Amino acid sequence: MSLRCIASFSLLFLLTPTTLLANVSLNNLFGDHMVLQQGIQNKIWGKADPGEKISVSIAGQSHATVAEKDGSWSVQLDAIVEYGGPHTLTVEGNNTQTFEDVLIGEVWVCSGQSNMQWPVRQATDADLAIATADVGQIRLISVPQVGTQEPQWNFKGEWAVCSPENVGDFSAVGFFFGRQLHQTLHVPVGLIDNAWGGSACEAWIDRDLLSSDDRFKPLLDRWVKTESEMPEALKVYDKRMSIWKQAAEKAKAEKKSPPRRPRHPDLLLTGNSRPGNIYCGVLAPTIGYGMKGTIWYQGESNASRAVQYRELFPFMIDSWRNEWGLGDFPFYWVQLADFRDEKPEPAESEWAELREAQTMTLKKLDNTGEAVIIDLGEGKDIHPRNKVDVAKRLARLALAETYNIPGIPCRSPQFQSMQQNGNRLTLAFAHVEQKASGWRPFDVREPVGFTIADSSKTFVDAQARILADGRIEVWGETVSNPVAVRYAWADNPVCNMYSAAGLPLTPFRTDDFPSITAGRN
Repeated sequence: MSLRCIASFSLLFLLTPTTLLANVSLNNLFGDHMVLQQGIQNKIWGKADPGEKISVSIAGQSHATVAEKDGSWSVQLDAIVEYGGPHTLTVEGNNTQTFEDVLIGEVWVCSGQSNMQWPVRQATDADLAIATADVGQIRLISVPQVGTQEPQWNFKGEWAVCSPENVGDFSAVGFFFGRQLHQTLHVPVGLIDNAWGGSACEAWIDRDLLSSDDRFKPLLDRWVKTESEMPEALKVYDKRMSIWKQAAEKAKAEKKSPPRRPRHPDLLLTGNSRPGNIYCGVLAPTIGYGMKGTIWYQGESNASRAVQYRELFPFMIDSWRNEWGLGDFPFYWVQLADFRDEKPEPAESEWAELREAQTMTLKKLDNTGEAVIIDLGEGKDIHPRNKVDVAKRLARLALAETYNIPGIPCRSPQFQSMQQNGNRLTLAFAHVEQKASGWRPFDVREPVGFTIADSSKTFVDAQARILADGRIEVWGETVSNPVAVRYAWADNPVCNMYSAAGLPLTPFRTDDFPSITAGRN
């Protein structure tokens, strides 16, 4: 064969259509050891060549589709009612991908900021938790932290079978929550950890949605201004870096510690506070995956804007539910713990106002729940190590209200109404037995943590007692005409009220006096 013929044949081979075909690929949520949600039509999706025929099969069912013009494709599996497995998921196109050890169980998204991200290895009794974590029916997957304004369709990550070797790095609240579900329901549990420490609520929401709502215009205007100032900020950064390098070299020569390196302003644009950043980089690749519900632990980063959070937080939950397409799935969150120094005198508190905003969401949205942990925090540490009890209170909500297991108390007592009787105010509560024995004050017999005020709006420490019908009577020796009561209203309050079931009374105020975080954007 001549050299010309060989060259012509080689060129023809290179141009053959089969060599141009791309392998069918899937979102990384679909992989070995994955857990698919029981009882729903699970969506399976990925990418391929435009027009490529795709078939997906598992557990005796098979579904076919054709890739769209942009290469995207998806199918809906028929609901699988039987828990367990293992199954094999097979996806065929121009190539074949096979995923083994697929279980059918209960899938929960574990989201929020650092207290959800906080790992098992740094939680209380981590050594015991890790040593007993050989639980093959619990599966874990983590979504990396990517901050961007461009929606991502995939992420780097894979499912891991729970074991002592890998559980130490997983979300402690997520793992302990999943472990309680598994121990109670005896079914496989899949946990998707996408938490990002320090994240702001607005970063978890589609920026276009935020822009469409006038309530959040001041918030977005602030960011638009920040973004427009970035070129000038970069110039300032370059000057500071030049000065820093000289100072660092001098410190090195003198064998001293170098000064702190200037922070690059671009970190604002790729970080965890910019509206839409986490939505695009972390949440978007997972939206649509079959799951039962979400547990959420966030709010610290929004505490200075607590009044705004009253609207922002339910807006976020609604947006997730609308985009996931699974109806009003359960959404359970952790109320902020106690933190910072205990203060002897009544005072205003951003954290108390954020807790109030979280509680308000219960009345705005159905199928939601709040785990109150005003007793589990640490004044010196924004990351309390007791994640087991946090997870148990979340699990109570899920087991009682999502899985309808009887006999599991799950709601903390909540203020319901107030009646004035002379110089005393009598308070009634929901989610507590209407008798004196419905309460269990901790450490001492008398209720602790109440303050009271008259029309001057000046609060003082109050005395309180539990009445026979379960109501609580509150009064102040120096307050003759009281109009308002607050309970556990502080960053780190001294309080002691629990229901007989052991769930702490939800912090509250009966007044609507001006909030210190009002107007902050």
